[in-house]
Amino acid sequence: MKNNGRPDQAYTVSQVNGYIKNMFTQDFLLVRLYVRGEVSNCKYHNSGHIYFSLKDKGGTLNGVMFAGQRRGLSFPLKDGQQVLVLGSVSVYERDGRYQLYAKEILLDGVGQLYEQFARRKEELEEMGMFAQEYKKPIPFYSRRVGVVTAPRGAAIQDICNISRRRNPYVQLILYPAKVQGEGSAESIARGIQALDACGVDVIIVGRGGGSIEDLWAFNEEIVARAIFSCQTPVISAVGHETDTTIADYVADLRAPTPSAAAELAVADFEELLQKLYGYQSALYSTMEYQLEQRRDRLERFQLRLFHLSPRQRLYEKRMRAAELENRFEMGMEQIFDRVRSAVALYAERLEGFSPLRKLSQGYSYVTAREGSCVTQVGQVVPGDMLRIQVRDGLIHARVQETEKQEPDMRHTERGV
Repeated sequence: MKNNGRPDQAYTVSQVNGYIKNMFTQDFLLVRLYVRGEVSNCKYHNSGHIYFSLKDKGGTLNGVMFAGQRRGLSFPLKDGQQVLVLGSVSVYERDGRYQLYAKEILLDGVGQLYEQFARRKEELEEMGMFAQEYKKPIPFYSRRVGVVTAPRGAAIQDICNISRRRNPYVQLILYPAKVQGEGSAESIARGIQALDACGVDVIIVGRGGGSIEDLWAFNEEIVARAIFSCQTPVISAVGHETDTTIADYVADLRAPTPSAAAELAVADFEELLQKLYGYQSALYSTMEYQLEQRRDRLERFQLRLFHLSPRQRLYEKRMRAAELENRFEMGMEQIFDRVRSAVALYAERLEGFSPLRKLSQGYSYVTAREGSCVTQVGQVVPGDMLRIQVRDGLIHARVQETEKQEPDMRHTERGV
C-alpha cells in the first residue's frame, strides 16, 4: 500500500482500516492469545453480547464476547475481576478501533491449568479412553460398593447416609485416599486398583467440591488410566454438578455429586420390595389364570375321555339295549293287546256260530249212526237210528216216518 505521499494517490478511511485489519489477521500472535487483566466497564447487552475492558497499570484494551461464544464463560463477569481472556485482536472497520474478541474467559490463576486440562483431555480422547463402547453397565442390585475418597470428608458422609437410607444391607468398603495435594493422584489410583481386586460390584471415585486446583488430582493421567483399566464399573463423583474432570470422561458413569453417586450405586430397598411385591402379585394372578385355564382344559379332556372310555361306551350300549328291550316289550305288549282284542272279537263272532250256543237256545243237533250230520229228510229212512244232541245230553231215537216241508227262509238267513 504505497502512495509516495502524493495527494492524487490518497486512500479512503475504509481502505486504511481494511488494510490495518488485514495486518492484524495475518499476525498469528493476534489470532489466538491469552490476555490477563482487570475487568472494567462490563455491560451485558440485550442482544446477549458482553462488552468490557481489560486494564492493568499500563493501559486499557476494549473487548467483546458475542452471544454465540457465551458457552466459554462459566461465571458471571463483573467489574474488578482478574481474568484471563482467550481470543483474538482485530480491527472494527467502522470505528477504526481495535479490540479483543473473546472466546473463553477464565478467572486468573486457572488459565494454565485449564489449558493443560484441555490438552490432556484431547490426548486421552484420541487414545479412545472416552469411547462409549468401553463403558461398562452399572449393576442395579449392588451388594458391595467400594468408595475411593477422603475418610473424613463430606463426600463419604453423604454416601454413607444415602446408602444407609436406601439399603442398609449394602456393604460399603472405603479406601481412605488422599484427594488433594501432592501424591493425591497416586493415592486415588491405588485405591481404584485395590477395590477392583476386592471384587466389589461397583466403585465410587470422588470428593466434594472445590477449585480447579483442589480437584486437579482427578485430572491426572494416572487416575484416568486406573479407571480405564478397572474391571469393575466406576462411577465418578467429583465436586459439584458444574465441575468436570478427566475422571468424569473416563468413568463408566458420571454423577453430579457424591450423593447422586450413592443413589446410582445403591438400589432403594423399599422400592425394590414394592417391585417384588408387584411382581409376586402379578405372578400369582398369572398362575391363577393359567391354573384355571388348565383346570377347564383338564375337565374338558376328562369329559371327552369319560365319553370315549370303553366302560362308558359299554354302559351307553347297555342303556341303549335296555331302552330297546323296554321298547320291544312295550311293542310286544301292544301287539299282544291288539291280538287279544282281535281274538276276543273273533271268539265272540265264533260264539255266535257255535252249535252249543244254538243248543242252549232250544235247538238240537241230529246225526246218523255213522256220525254224519242229518240236515235233510232224504238222508234217513224209517227205522234208522239217530242221535239227537241237546244242551245237556244225547238222545237215541228211531225214525218212524219222514215228512218233507218247504224250508223257512228266516231260519236259512240265520244259519239254522
